[in-house]
Amino acid sequence: MLKLDALQRPADAKRLLAAIKNNADLFDTAQPIHAARAPGRLDLMGGIADYSGALVLELPLGVATYAAVQRARHTNIVVRSLADDATHGSANVSIPLSVIAPDGAPLPYANARALLASQPATAWAAYVLGPLLVLMRENGMRLAGGLNILIVSDVPAGKGVSSSAAIEVAAMRALCALSRTKLDGRALAMLCQKAENLVVGAPCGVMDQMTSACGIKDSLLALHCQPAELQAPVYLPKHLAGWGIDSGVRHAVSGADYGSVRVGAFMGYRIIADAIGLPVKTISPGRVEIADNRTGGYLANITPSEWEAHLRERLPVEISGADFLERYGGFTDAITTIDPARTYSVRQPTAHPIYEHHRVSLFRELLQAPLTTESRKLLGELMFQSHASYSACGVGSEATDLIVELVRRAGPKSGLYGAKITGGGSGGTVAVLGDRKAGKAVQKIADSYAELTGHESFILSGSSDGAMATGALKVTQG
Repeated sequence: MLKLDALQRPADAKRLLAAIKNNADLFDTAQPIHAARAPGRLDLMGGIADYSGALVLELPLGVATYAAVQRARHTNIVVRSLADDATHGSANVSIPLSVIAPDGAPLPYANARALLASQPATAWAAYVLGPLLVLMRENGMRLAGGLNILIVSDVPAGKGVSSSAAIEVAAMRALCALSRTKLDGRALAMLCQKAENLVVGAPCGVMDQMTSACGIKDSLLALHCQPAELQAPVYLPKHLAGWGIDSGVRHAVSGADYGSVRVGAFMGYRIIADAIGLPVKTISPGRVEIADNRTGGYLANITPSEWEAHLRERLPVEISGADFLERYGGFTDAITTIDPARTYSVRQPTAHPIYEHHRVSLFRELLQAPLTTESRKLLGELMFQSHASYSACGVGSEATDLIVELVRRAGPKSGLYGAKITGGGSGGTVAVLGDRKAGKAVQKIADSYAELTGHESFILSGSSDGAMATGALKVTQG
């Protein structure tokens, strides 16, 4: 018989126990299993402005990932994924502990990244092994033997709703329970971001991990990304709701478009620093340090009026990597690198977080004031503006543009107010804001989109607590 020490959500318990029972061959009946749950997220406002210090508003979704971790008598780290996603390749990965931590010392991040990326069929395991390595390197976690790890996920992969962060947060929360490592939600999320940046190799900001760890059901996580300051949650008014409509076009944070927009934004910040005379110090090839007492190092702290009046025309629309490096020496981003052979858009990726922070701040203020017909339309307009800015940066897509246009045409008369592409863009899911009773209108949009494009589409709805509120569970067998 399988027993849980707590039942925060009966549906989760049932799902988890069934998965463990159906994978009994993975686990040792003599050892307890530590498990955790972490939801996906719907990026209602903020998106690709998180790495530039903007305010973001994120809804933790009802769909989630579960991680179950157990100490093993063998000496391998065995990971099994039940996610129904072909990109995972092999569902089972087994790596000797001696490879992950030779002589007890965990691999450097760059070495681990190269190791896990060397076999495409098993590269997905970096989302699980990355958090393990980070805990070993940053928090001194040590293993005397191997681990058995099961990943069960309802969060659709490649849809822009943060399936990767859900895996990382669930895995790290379960590993912390197993090793009795105490971390608050912010610290856990930032370590998960480190895992994705340095082991997976995706240059994401921190909003996904923070939402998956610290989100509160039926509220928007308000995160000021400087670097990750939680503010009071923003509860959606009872008459409003958010949905996600899948475009059927795959999204990847590690894709070149997302990375190039991030590079362009940091190039823009470096050029602004030069234009306004901030002290710059080279710290390594391609990297500089800027003494900035004006913006604190974040583009989001520049106002739209300051940008338009004094800075916009001082930035090139685009610049080659070679020309930038020759003139400016490097930039402050420690996660990405500049390709000398590539030409990068600079002006629009720099403008996006400046305006987006302003849009998100206004969006929050409108939600916290009494709703009127006009304020609902203004909320929608801010979402439409955000979507247009994504496209101007180069991370839009025809598919998501079509969904947004269908929402615009349906409009307030159908109870729908606004829509925007989510997360890293370039496909994935469109966030929609509307009246809580507008579910049929949202379904009609999804049906029309599927009929027009041939892409199978589905709708994401509902909300749930993040991993810290849900807690870790202990499963005993016998």
